[in-house]
Amino acid sequence: MHEKEKQIQIPLKTFTGLLLLTEDLLNNSEIDYNKIKQLNQDLHNKLDAMNKRNLYTKYKTASTEEEKEKARNKYLDEIGMNKNFRY
Repeated sequence: MHEKEKQIQIPLKTFTGLLLLTEDLLNNSEIDYNKIKQLNQDLHNKLDAMNKRNLYTKYKTASTEEEKEKARNKYLDEIGMNKNFRY
């Protein structure tokens, strides 16, 4: 039996851009590299957001205080929280 693949949400603008890009590639149309760069950045932003959410979830669901503190610090490092502002 196959495991159900995880789903993610992306902005409509990003989805539409990906769809139009694939159509351009299939039709051998002229490609706008600025749009590709923007789509790439949008997808990287989504991946970063997913990673941060995963770290936050690990922090909130850690089974021991040691694991929780380690996960919390990793999350705060990832979001760029200055160590002087942490409790």
